[in-house]
Amino acid sequence: MKFSLFVHMERWDEEVSHRELFENLTELTLMAEAGGFSTVWVGEHHSMEYTISPSPMPILAYVAARTETIRLGAGTIIAPFWNPIRAAGECALLDVISNGRMEVGLARGAYQFEFDRMAGGLPATDGGKHLRELVPAVRALWQGDYAHDGEIWQFPTSTSVPKPIQQPTPPMWIAARDPDSHDFAVRSGCNVMVTPLMKGDEEVQALVDKFETAVGNHPEVERPRLMVLRHTHVHDENDPEGWRPAAAAIARFYRTFDAWFGNKTTPVDGFLEPSPEEKFAERPEFELDSLHRTAMIGTPEEVVERLKHYESLGVDEYSFWIDNSMSHAEKKASLARFIADVVPSFR
Repeated sequence: MKFSLFVHMERWDEEVSHRELFENLTELTLMAEAGGFSTVWVGEHHSMEYTISPSPMPILAYVAARTETIRLGAGTIIAPFWNPIRAAGECALLDVISNGRMEVGLARGAYQFEFDRMAGGLPATDGGKHLRELVPAVRALWQGDYAHDGEIWQFPTSTSVPKPIQQPTPPMWIAARDPDSHDFAVRSGCNVMVTPLMKGDEEVQALVDKFETAVGNHPEVERPRLMVLRHTHVHDENDPEGWRPAAAAIARFYRTFDAWFGNKTTPVDGFLEPSPEEKFAERPEFELDSLHRTAMIGTPEEVVERLKHYESLGVDEYSFWIDNSMSHAEKKASLARFIADVVPSFR
């Protein structure tokens, strides 16, 4: 099983500058590369300080110049916000800049807040049709001249300039949850990325089952890879309460996610307060004990045990989701423990 780092700049108040956050992201990426991680993933989000990434491309282009081996994942870009020609060209350019290290993940999008500002109020639930049209169009543009007459986009004969170094295509990933998304990804020759969010390992099993069903339905396609993305924090084995600050931080992250996802309050200069704790009084998945069990929080030994289970299920890549509202120093310490005390068990 390979390991990757999923990271954004996250800003919870104005005490930390954007420049410092960028330097922090770079430092974590360099740590991951030195620790043998296969890929660094940076997603796309707009107008929200708690996940800062209006485009993963410039971040990854900079990181490409600072690294040698780690692969560079633009994941996920939000399909309704991208013209296929632009998506194909920017991804290919990143592949050229990095000398063939680009991977791209694509998603339908989630926050109605973003759709109201980036897609003219298109319902976020309609993003799937953009995803299904974008993927084959980008792949065709990478191959050469191609004209497109789709439901969403229409353009005369065009091509991707530049062309990607990786042929016949750089790795493409689809963020999937429901069976139809898994089926689309597999039959399209794409890898699959999933996140159980606040659900336990039974959800990992359910997602693996959906993936395996899709694989079984398409024997004509070479078996793709499956990635599980999960909030992760490794604490000192000598601190029995070391899990608690991480669980509290991840609870804050999810309460903030809830506030943005709810799309009921106008943010102030990119900040939105987390939904109040009392809102989740009847939601046990937000309780710290529950998050201790569901998020990947634990001592190195505990984390190794759970990841061995994921590996036995057929998970090909585990992505260490480091966004969690904790300080940079706490994130560094956790990542360092993971590299020193978890990764060697999978070599």
